[in-house]
Amino acid sequence: MFILLVIAGIALFVRNMRRLRHNIRLGTVVDTSDHKRERLIRMLRLALGQGKMGVRPVAGLLHLFVYVGFIIINIEVLEILIDGIFSTHRAFGFMGGFYNFLIGAFECLALLVLVGVVTFYIRRNVLKISRFHKKELQGSAQRDANIILYAEMVMMSLFLVMNACDYLLQIREVAPYAKVGAFPVSQWISPLFASFSTPVLIAIERTAWWGHIIGIFAFLNYLYYSKHLHILLAFPYTYYAPVKPKGELNNLPSVTREVQLMLGTIEDNGAEEPTPTFGASDIMHLSRTQLLAAYSCTECGRCTDECPANQTGKLLSPRKIMMDTRRRTQEVGENIRKHKGVFQPDNKQLLGDYITPEELWACTTCAACVEACPMEINPLSIIMDMRRYIVMEQSAAPTSLNKMMTQIENTSSPWGYHPSEREKVWKE
Repeated sequence: MFILLVIAGIALFVRNMRRLRHNIRLGTVVDTSDHKRERLIRMLRLALGQGKMGVRPVAGLLHLFVYVGFIIINIEVLEILIDGIFSTHRAFGFMGGFYNFLIGAFECLALLVLVGVVTFYIRRNVLKISRFHKKELQGSAQRDANIILYAEMVMMSLFLVMNACDYLLQIREVAPYAKVGAFPVSQWISPLFASFSTPVLIAIERTAWWGHIIGIFAFLNYLYYSKHLHILLAFPYTYYAPVKPKGELNNLPSVTREVQLMLGTIEDNGAEEPTPTFGASDIMHLSRTQLLAAYSCTECGRCTDECPANQTGKLLSPRKIMMDTRRRTQEVGENIRKHKGVFQPDNKQLLGDYITPEELWACTTCAACVEACPMEINPLSIIMDMRRYIVMEQSAAPTSLNKMMTQIENTSSPWGYHPSEREKVWKE
């Protein structure tokens, strides 16, 4: 039964990761082979080192508890796998004092994870911090966040209950519960089970053992459907994200080529090229890095919290931009899988059906969202690509912007007067 569980859990995880890879590869190819040293340093700083979480010290410290604790505790999964496959009990117990240290450290970390998760639950559901209750988080997104918190609480509790019963069975010298491990936390909760008979204790310990490993595999496979994919994707995203100043906007290669042809700095080779698409109206026009960013978003809301447009009541929420991009990517991916590798037009696209022009034009391009993000995810790049589509493909820029561009074209001035009159106008 255990081997079947492991095979099923790993198989489902591999299937989900293949789907994730397919969805991200729906975007356009970008060159990420440059600045390897800078990329590696950024990954180590932001993903591994949690370098920007400390900007908000309380949340940063709690997140560190959960992050470090949850990852390190799951090292014990190796022992559980060996015990389950070979019908042993605490297979690493032969390590002696070092094993005692490991189990003791795992228990302390499990307690810290519980403290962090409970505090996060209180902040989200009792204190109701505003950034966790924006419009885009209502419904499934809010449930997803709480499901993750429940799951982590249950898994850590099962781990401690398992150890508490194991501790009592060791004291009673019940085979095969040899006296190994140190239990600095679970020994304090063991009195809750001390009155139970030995068969009941064994049943509770085995139930907690099975529940813990089943919970880990369930959690692993729930990640694909959850915002907690950032546990896996923080590392590749922070490595492959563009290496450039946060406020720098990229030029469209197609536009650059047209300008170079017009100026005569390059020659037309005469080859017939496909008509370029300017900007993005759907996820197929976005880059793979942008789609990876959408999947990596933690939905923490720091970007929206810092956005000046959102603060003044505008419709824009950078977090919603990333959530909508991910939702549309998932939908297109499922469409392609359902129709055996061919996208069946569904009369929808990212621009208009998910993200409205009103949201896009509310952006001031200040890049506060990028600066606030713990992983430096860039909603601004998606906003700018969709703006470009509106202007260059649909010719549907706002009237004020059209007026400004016309005046720049006619007078080289956004205000509509000739540059030679600038000094005069300023004096007036």
